[in-house]
Amino acid sequence: MKKFSILFLLLMSNQILAQKTKLIWADEFEKDGLPNPKNWSYDIGDHGWGNQELQYYSEAKLENARVKDGILIIEAKTDSNYPKGYTSARLVSKGKASWKYGYIEVKAKLPTGRGTWPAIWMLPEENKFGGWPSNGEIDIMEHVGFDPGKVHGTVHTEAFNHKIGTQKGGFIMVPEFNTEFHIYAIDWTKEKIDFYIDNSLYFTFDKSKDDYKEWPFDQAFHVILNIAVGGGWGGQQGIDPNIWPQKMEIDYVRVYNQKPKITSLNK
Repeated sequence: MKKFSILFLLLMSNQILAQKTKLIWADEFEKDGLPNPKNWSYDIGDHGWGNQELQYYSEAKLENARVKDGILIIEAKTDSNYPKGYTSARLVSKGKASWKYGYIEVKAKLPTGRGTWPAIWMLPEENKFGGWPSNGEIDIMEHVGFDPGKVHGTVHTEAFNHKIGTQKGGFIMVPEFNTEFHIYAIDWTKEKIDFYIDNSLYFTFDKSKDDYKEWPFDQAFHVILNIAVGGGWGGQQGIDPNIWPQKMEIDYVRVYNQKPKITSLNK
C-alpha cells in the first residue's frame, strides 16, 4: 500500500507539473512573405553594431528576410550598393514580445563559411542599469564560420563579459549545423540559465549574487535573430568572398512558461 501511495503521488505531481507548462508565445512562420509585423521589427543600419561588422541591416526587404514554405530565411549577401558591400537582416521582437524567465527554443539551420556570424540571442526591453553589458545579454546560439560546428551559448553582464576577459559561456560541437535543423534553447529561471541543444544540456549559468553586476536577468528580455558579416569575432580570420549568399533558416520560435518535459524535435 505504501509503495502504491508513493507511486500515485509521483504520477499526480508529474501530471500537475505537465498541466502547468504552457506555450505562451510562438511564431511558426506559416505565411509566405515578410515576417509577421505583429511579432518582428528590424534593427537597421551599418554602423558596425559595436563589433566592426560589415553588413547593412535592411528593413522589410524580402531578399534579406522572408518566410517561405513554413521557414523564416535570413539571408546575408554581397551588395555593391552599400559602402561596406554586404546586406543582411536583424529581426527583433522588442516592443512586441518579451519575457521574464521561461523556456525559449528556436529550431534553426545555420549558415556556413568564413566571415559568417549568425546569432539567436536576447537583450532587455529597458535600459535599467546603464547600457551594455550592465543590462545583460543572453546568447542562446552563436556560431562563427571560421570555426565550423562549434556552437556557443554565453551570457554577458557588467561583471562577466569578453571586454574584460571574464565572460561566462559554454560550447558544443554540432557537425551538421548547416545541413540539419537543431533546437537551440535556454531554460531561464530565477536561479539559473541552462543552455541546451536538442535537449542536451551543455552549460549552466548560476545566479551567484543578488546584484545586477552579476545577474541582471530579473527583467524582461526580447529575442533577436540575425546574421552578421565579419566583425571583431566573425571576421577574425577574414571573409571568404566566394560563399555568398548565406542563409540562416528558422523553423519556429517558441516560448514556454517553463521547460516542457519533452520538447518537440520535429515541427
